[in-house]
Amino acid sequence: MTRRSFSRAELETFRDTSVPDLLPGPGQPLRLLFVGINPGLWTAATQTHFAHPGNRFYPALLRAGVLEHAIDPAAGMTPEDRERLRARGIGISNLAHRATAKASELGDDELREGGAALRALVERERPAVVAVAGITAYRTAFGERKAVPGRQPEGWGESELWVVPNPSGLNAHETVDSLAAAYAEVGRAAGLL
Repeated sequence: MTRRSFSRAELETFRDTSVPDLLPGPGQPLRLLFVGINPGLWTAATQTHFAHPGNRFYPALLRAGVLEHAIDPAAGMTPEDRERLRARGIGISNLAHRATAKASELGDDELREGGAALRALVERERPAVVAVAGITAYRTAFGERKAVPGRQPEGWGESELWVVPNPSGLNAHETVDSLAAAYAEVGRAAGLL
């Protein structure tokens, strides 16, 4: 896929739009569900979760061995990329589905509502592992003020629950290597590695 570029004005036209969840099809197991905070404007423009030239999600997943093929976070996913993820049992969702320039534009109520909707999705789809990317948003959405990154003491039904670092370029203290280490842990827990 060709690398994309958008002006600020073009990106603003995608504000408040949503990106549908990426889930395996009927009869395909959901082994690992990654959950972002909400779509950014680039994500909404490309209709690809975790898309932005500075986002380290896909490079970290590739380095961790969770992905077997590179996905360019600036270009967006091809139909083949989506099918590869589904075939491996990898899904992607968000706590809030409204696109914003920054996650800080979301209110606490919106995150809590999204948390309730996520719990319903997990109950319906029954992933082996849920990995929420972002400790602060997780604490707010689920009222777990003292939660720490890593595997959470209680899962959701049969699903293991993890909190992993957010791959946004705004989360500057994380590197592709540190993200890959965290994502490899959830990949192993889901039986992908």
